[in-house]
Amino acid sequence: MVISKENKVFIDSLIDYYINESESYKQIAENFVPEVVSVPDTAFGIIIGCVYSGFLQAYQNQQQTPSLEDIKEFNKILKDRAPLIKKAILNPIRIQITEKDNKEIF
Repeated sequence: MVISKENKVFIDSLIDYYINESESYKQIAENFVPEVVSVPDTAFGIIIGCVYSGFLQAYQNQQQTPSLEDIKEFNKILKDRAPLIKKAILNPIRIQITEKDNKEIF
């Protein structure tokens, strides 16, 4: 695989961000009813598009162009995380961080 470790960490953090904010993207999709058939699928598409845009922007910021292998690896990362994204859209879970002990509470 050829995506740099730095870019993989960035992609993972980007996906995590969109998973945590999935409810917001579901609300955006709801604004387009009745033009959209499926709100969850539309929210999923918006999130995937945003992550893909972030992936391309990361390469542009490094003055690089992703190779075909980079894109294939990126697609595999997205495919592996797709069930988590879809689950977050269908069943939003808010993660709270307590200031005192900095632990996650689900």
